Amino acid sequence: MALGALIGAYQEDDSGGLTALLPLAGRTLVEYQVRCAAAAGASPIVVLVERIPAALNQAFARLANEGLNVIPVSDGSEAAMRFEPGELVLLIGDGVAPPLDLLTGIGTDAEPLVLTVADDEAHQDFERVDGNSRWSGVALVEAQILGATAAMLGDWDLPSTLLRRSIQSRARLVPVATANEPLLARNSGNLAQFERALLASSRGDRSDLASRYVLPAVEDFATERLMESSVPAEWLLHAALLLTVAAAFAFTRGWLWAGLVLLVLSAPLDLVAKRLGMIRLRPLSETAVTGRLLWPAGGLALIALGWWQARNGDGWGAALAAVVGCAFAEAYRLESRHSEVPIPISLFSRRNAILGGVLFAIAGAWTGYLIAVLAYAAISFFFVQFLAHRLHSQLTTR
Repeated sequence: MALGALIGAYQEDDSGGLTALLPLAGRTLVEYQVRCAAAAGASPIVVLVERIPAALNQAFARLANEGLNVIPVSDGSEAAMRFEPGELVLLIGDGVAPPLDLLTGIGTDAEPLVLTVADDEAHQDFERVDGNSRWSGVALVEAQILGATAAMLGDWDLPSTLLRRSIQSRARLVPVATANEPLLARNSGNLAQFERALLASSRGDRSDLASRYVLPAVEDFATERLMESSVPAEWLLHAALLLTVAAAFAFTRGWLWAGLVLLVLSAPLDLVAKRLGMIRLRPLSETAVTGRLLWPAGGLALIALGWWQARNGDGWGAALAAVVGCAFAEAYRLESRHSEVPIPISLFSRRNAILGGVLFAIAGAWTGYLIAVLAYAAISFFFVQFLAHRLHSQLTTR
């Protein structure tokens, strides 16, 4: 069944501005609501707003640039005209910040329902539904009820009246699990806790030693600071690539420590970029050109270091170690990508190789580092082959 969305954006916050414009993860609350609705499969997404100040218009422009079908309307009748008669409408209350999982879960339902929270002191700002529950701020309503409600409303509050009529039409009441409850925001302080929850949920499994044991503190700090800014996540990927290419140039000039520092600075940036994308509900594409160039750029830096070492006393062996190390690293990457076996975090990764270089640099063993990278990549490649062959043997003997 087709799914649309109706979002309220007309109530004022405690400071007199629109609640929809409260800051959340470097953007606005209404942008978060729209992206949640889009992730649940809703289209069109109608935003009910009495006036459109410049800041709200800018938010709509950003959403439009992302390809999201957002339609601002000024009254209920105009809102009702945007939906087909047999359509279900995802209703999100003004100032409500729902967890993404909650909306994607109910987006698959094919019947009207009202999500509720407990009628207690913790939820006293939510609208009461009955003696035991209050409206969570999220519901699925029928488009024809929306049209009928808008026709008889006058100056009444559309979402609230629509909620009542849906309940009278026997929409199913569904309690929300405590861990998945929406937040009702009336000021920026209310959203601080929700932002912390978004930050925590953006932490994913880490696939290498560096990201699991060395970089988490740096990654958390950078993500927390940047999510409150308007810095696009894609810029961090660009910065990581630029730093890596700059490191390669530094190696060709003999600025070895400067090159290594640039590589270390680049190490966590792609992780932070991915987390910002998740927090802002704009996941970075796995096929993004900048992200895919980080691996070959790292190889370029390694070859540049080998070239410098070869020209400055260590002979052709240093350059050969760099080139063969890059070849084994690429072979390992291809083998692990097409393998179904779980990859141990101790095996080769760009970040592991970069941070491991610090120990060799302290000892002044730059060529030793190149040899170590070669050995590390080769061992990782052959070990993944061993795991894949063992799995294949186990499957064929069953």
